Amino acid sequence: MNLESLYQEIILDHYKHPRGRELLAAPLGAAHHVNPTCGDELTVQVAVDSDGRLMIGYEGQGCSISQASASVMSELVTGLAPGQSEVIRQAFLDMMRAKGTGEPDEDVLGDAVAFAGVAKFPARVKCALLAWMALQDAEIQSGLLTQQSKDGDS
Repeated sequence: MNLESLYQEIILDHYKHPRGRELLAAPLGAAHHVNPTCGDELTVQVAVDSDGRLMIGYEGQGCSISQASASVMSELVTGLAPGQSEVIRQAFLDMMRAKGTGEPDEDVLGDAVAFAGVAKFPARVKCALLAWMALQDAEIQSGLLTQQSKDGDS
């Protein structure tokens, strides 16, 4: 099996068996994003558990790319300390901006490296980024991420 086939299987698995796909009972922040190009939409919520670790909830509808990306994002950042998600989000954003060139950091991105091929298709990049941008806005709204830390990393 080649790497591209493996990546396609990861995306399909996250689409068919989404992780973290439910809204939170008591979110600290939420953001609803829509991709006007294709109609994908997603609501991402954030909270912290009793140990101060991130909890992520989401719901939405759209293509396999947007929904699988939300599942991967949820799996990667749930349980992190607030602010640590920004490192992963920035690495994902950098990978998408690379347009399929460069070597994404699998240690940071985990299953999210499966979206490296998506970066070659500009029309699909917004689908892949939808959850990640909603996460950022939900964390800013909740006060878990400041506008300055977001602007400093972009």
